Amino acid sequence: MKIFIDTADIGEIREAWAMGAIDGVTTNPSLLSKAGKPIKKAIAEICEVVDGPISAEVLATDTAGILKEGRDLATIHPNVVVKVPLIPDGLKAVRQLTSEGIKTNVTLCFSPSQALLAAKAGATYISPFVGRLDDLSEDGMVLAQQIVTIYENYAFETQVLVASVRHPLHMVQAALMGAHVATIPFKVITQLIKHPMTDLGLARFLEDAKQIPKD
Repeated sequence: MKIFIDTADIGEIREAWAMGAIDGVTTNPSLLSKAGKPIKKAIAEICEVVDGPISAEVLATDTAGILKEGRDLATIHPNVVVKVPLIPDGLKAVRQLTSEGIKTNVTLCFSPSQALLAAKAGATYISPFVGRLDDLSEDGMVLAQQIVTIYENYAFETQVLVASVRHPLHMVQAALMGAHVATIPFKVITQLIKHPMTDLGLARFLEDAKQIPKD
């Protein structure tokens, strides 16, 4: 399973890339606003660090506007994936962008029927928001599993990109069900690495190493 980092913080991206932990990056308007840089400049900077898919989201909600913004974003770098909201005009735009060879990430997916239509439109990625469903007392990972099953049933090429990941368990569940990608914040990446037994074992090794005779 590929791991994307969900952030526009170039420092976090550099750190995660240096660890070999990530294969790509997802951003959204909320994350880019925190970066405090113009969208195209921020995306271009990320593309200089990470050699992998970089999702950049359109702001328009009409087909013509989405197409205009999507084509413009795609000129930043060959690795840019145009992120499009799962609305009727968005699906129309996805179909057209796909025909032009532009990769798309259909976002804000909350049902298997939405995911099915996104795949039929030709989306490169579908992003089910599992954490936001958990917030509503639903099991978001059930949605992810349903989408994986549907796509496998009909051999859709669209990849399942599990989004709104809140903790390491989401990540493990995504990997076990066969999701193609999970996009996670830097905090969760660090949690994936951490284990108290690793810390205790390392501390013990270092303490015992003090007893090794010197040359």
